[in-house]
Amino acid sequence: MLVFSASDKGGTGRSVTSANLAYHRSLDGSDVCFLDFDFGSPTAATVFDLPDALSQADGAGLHAYLRGEVGEPVRLDVWARTEHVDLRDRPGSSGRLVLVPGDRSGGEFVTGEAQLHRCVDLILSLKREFDVIVVDLSAGRSYAVDLVLNATSPSGGLGRLKHRWLVFHRWTRQHVTAAAELAFGTRGIVRAGVARGHDEDALRNAIRFVRAAVPDLASPLWSQTTPARYAWMLRCDERLEELASGRGIGRSRVLASIPLEPVLQWQERLITDEDVHDRRIAEQATWQAMGDLAHRVTDDSFWEAR
Repeated sequence: MLVFSASDKGGTGRSVTSANLAYHRSLDGSDVCFLDFDFGSPTAATVFDLPDALSQADGAGLHAYLRGEVGEPVRLDVWARTEHVDLRDRPGSSGRLVLVPGDRSGGEFVTGEAQLHRCVDLILSLKREFDVIVVDLSAGRSYAVDLVLNATSPSGGLGRLKHRWLVFHRWTRQHVTAAAELAFGTRGIVRAGVARGHDEDALRNAIRFVRAAVPDLASPLWSQTTPARYAWMLRCDERLEELASGRGIGRSRVLASIPLEPVLQWQERLITDEDVHDRRIAEQATWQAMGDLAHRVTDDSFWEAR
């Protein structure tokens, strides 16, 4: 299964949530590979607490591979290399968790036929080893988005592989509007994909949305505020739901809603069971939401035609 993580804006929680998705799938026994295709800001190594990854990948990461400077990009075993204290004792039932990082000195770059062929070769090779491949893309209609749209087109080499798109956005007016535009707008994923030979209905149905930093208005943090403020927050939430529905990204197309969580906002790292039950610095609802997302991304019942 190929999972593409996209967002129209930065700061949506795309990378950190995608990394947590990969972590949960690995905990459940799947072999997972995380490709850092965020060419403008390849920082996934930080989320996985791999401080040496950026220096090791410089000149040997995905940028160098796609440019033909190395035969294959460096791979990092997250379980073996991470400095995250909770990941040092890998659960016996877990699957592999591998990061293929971008180059520290890399940036956005134009992609052509040579990069397309290398991208296809890499993913086909990884497909033989891993159950789930998560591809974290640069924000917006980037070269990375165009590259994978070409790769997954009928003539691109990956057209027969099952692939799904997660479009991330924060729960604000600007982000809801931007996410809908990225998916369904004039220059969005669907129209760009159709121009490359994708079937429009199939591509539309391969897209689901992940809401990030969503306040839980029923929680004590928010529900114990003043009556006037609480009523105002309820109205704002209702209007956001109306906006999302009107833009075609209402609840029926939402795969998961990730709560507003200080650990994610301030540290942008994996949330572990120890964070919830031992340290008590993260909410059980956040842990559960990440687990639900990891399950639903490959559960066909959540991807039926909408």
